[in-house]
Amino acid sequence: MRSRRGGRGRSGRKKWKRLRVPRRSSLSSRRPPPSARTRFRLPPASAPRPPPQQHLRACQLGSSGQPEPYTGNRKKSHQTIEAEKHNKKQKERNVTTQVSVSEIKQYLSNILEQKKSINVINKKENLLEKKNNQHKLRMKGIRNKHLWKRSKNHLKKQTKKIFTDEGDQLFKKGIKILQQSKSRKQKAEAYKLFAKASDMGNLKAMEKMADALLFGNFGMQNITAAIQLYESLAKEGSYKAQNALGFLSSCGIGMEYNQAKALIYYTFGSAGGSMISQMILGYRYLSGISVLQNCEVALSHYKKVADYIADKLEKSEGVPVEKVRLTERPENLSSNSEILDWDIYQYYKFLAERGDVQIQVSLGQLHLIGRKGLDQDYYKALYYFLKAAKAGSANAMAFIGKMYLEGNVAAPQNNATAFKYFSMAANKGNAIGLHGLGLLYFYGKGVPVNYAEALKYFQKAAEKGWPDAQFQLGFMYYSGSGVWKDYKLAFKYFYLASQSGQPLAIYYLAKMYATGTGVLRSCRTAVELYKGVCELGHWTEKFLTAYFAYKNGDIDSSLVQYALLAEMGYEVAQSNSAFILESKKAKILEKEKMYPMALLLWNRAAIQGNAFARVKIGDYHYYGYGTKKDYQTAATHYSIAANKHHSAQAMFNLAYMYEHGLGIAKDVRLARRLYDMAAKTSPDAHIPVFFALVKLETVHLFRDILFFNQFTMRWKWMKLDNTLGPYWDLFVIGLIVAVLIFLLRNRYL
Repeated sequence: MRSRRGGRGRSGRKKWKRLRVPRRSSLSSRRPPPSARTRFRLPPASAPRPPPQQHLRACQLGSSGQPEPYTGNRKKSHQTIEAEKHNKKQKERNVTTQVSVSEIKQYLSNILEQKKSINVINKKENLLEKKNNQHKLRMKGIRNKHLWKRSKNHLKKQTKKIFTDEGDQLFKKGIKILQQSKSRKQKAEAYKLFAKASDMGNLKAMEKMADALLFGNFGMQNITAAIQLYESLAKEGSYKAQNALGFLSSCGIGMEYNQAKALIYYTFGSAGGSMISQMILGYRYLSGISVLQNCEVALSHYKKVADYIADKLEKSEGVPVEKVRLTERPENLSSNSEILDWDIYQYYKFLAERGDVQIQVSLGQLHLIGRKGLDQDYYKALYYFLKAAKAGSANAMAFIGKMYLEGNVAAPQNNATAFKYFSMAANKGNAIGLHGLGLLYFYGKGVPVNYAEALKYFQKAAEKGWPDAQFQLGFMYYSGSGVWKDYKLAFKYFYLASQSGQPLAIYYLAKMYATGTGVLRSCRTAVELYKGVCELGHWTEKFLTAYFAYKNGDIDSSLVQYALLAEMGYEVAQSNSAFILESKKAKILEKEKMYPMALLLWNRAAIQGNAFARVKIGDYHYYGYGTKKDYQTAATHYSIAANKHHSAQAMFNLAYMYEHGLGIAKDVRLARRLYDMAAKTSPDAHIPVFFALVKLETVHLFRDILFFNQFTMRWKWMKLDNTLGPYWDLFVIGLIVAVLIFLLRNRYL
């Protein structure tokens, strides 16, 4: 096991100690090698040593005193032999002495080198030991530091976990209150919990609070604070925040107007999973807004959203929402057909309690899905359906079966009960009951799966015109469930159901057009159909909240909500946003930016087929609102609205321009004809057309009587314009109206 001391364990340390060379203080303390000891050994003192002179003389002289040559036959004396032995030993001693000295020198040099190496090793050992000591101290400090850091991080994690858990609990509690509450006070309590959870770092709660600050839920609109929250959330990777920042950049609300930046935010939001960003990008690529128009890319974006919506619709989670047009006359807004007035609702309740079966079924349907501005209330729906069913209403029986088939808080899921009520309705020939029995046999709920029985009931209900049954038939032929696949028959039934607005039928039609299954492939048609499905998403709830905010005088909140829906491609929201901007009641945008933004929104709504928006574009070019005055462009837009949409207002405006030659060649006869067409198209145009024709005929009469030649006529006409101004004809109309009123009053007096 490796220790923390520089990667060397204790066993390694001990091994290093065994290899250490012991230090020597001096050379004398070191014993010489054995060879040196033997070479310096002296001869013993008792050994005979001949005298030097006799030895020399015996070697050099003969018996006569002269040197004599050596002969081998001469017999050596005892002294001579001793002398030779002595010489031989001396020679050996001399050789041994010489060898020993050289070895001693070599030995001394080795000793010095060893001493130097020992000193170097000792220095390295000391340095290494010092470093080891320093390393020990450092590791001890680091260990202590790391321990402190770990404990600190552990405390932080524990605190964060406690805060996160508490924040999650507060967020879930707030969501539960928000879903179950009906009063404004209870919903405000939910947002207080969201505020506490966001303080604890809960990202979902922060998103809720940012949305509340942006859209002005419960009067807490603060766009600057919302932007700060969104920017911090975007850094954490929140796709909702990226989508919101893209929207604000696109509209220039609280941020710089920057379409390129908005496109980047939308791209990141769609990559993160935002269905709203996907839908916005689909609309931009379809219409070519800040990007090159590309049907295939738009199809890809819309398909992803449509798949998501279709899955919700199959689970019966899609709730259609009414879209109120603010461009209608103010007197109609108070009693709008899309929103049920409270007094009318109370009257309907009174009739239902008195036994009006039709009203009972209608109220039950409204409460079942939450239509006409009423909240979804399963208990009230079941109450009214049961009252009507007791009175013998087949529709009520079928809707009770539907409630038990799908299951809810008032009617828990029960296949047997559903079968009972569907059978009761089907026995009376009710299409909804027949369709319900077909569903039970098709999915095998409470009965064995039987495609033949399901097909029989679906066909009976489809013959009675029930769109859901027509869709189911189309689906059976499309998927080959119990029948042979037949895309032509599937297309036929999907198309029939789509004419009644059946959303899933529209989805499958789009799918067939997108892939070219059973029909010629058409990207544009597929995109338009997918777009219709996408507009059934849960975000359409903002239409109601925006309308009620506008009705309550909260213009800024209403504008922000309508503007987001307009960015997603809703034509009604585009015209409503432009209408609010045109009124200049909003405070979140500078006044000089309102007309250009309104013109942009009117133009987008006009492209989607809004006749009123087309007329508005003509008005903006005629008067120079948000753009330069351009009579020719104004006349072009009026012509489109008159010819394509048969707009009475556009016909009247175009007739006026023909009458005066504004942007087009003057043509009094064509002006008279357009005035007549406007009166025939709309009853509301009768009075304005009457006065316009009276003025036209009067002026024409004056021309014939007073101005008898062309030169005089032109001169007088120019003089009249210079004297009374370009709108002198309005003064003439006013004068005629005053004369008529005076005559009528005198007649009845």
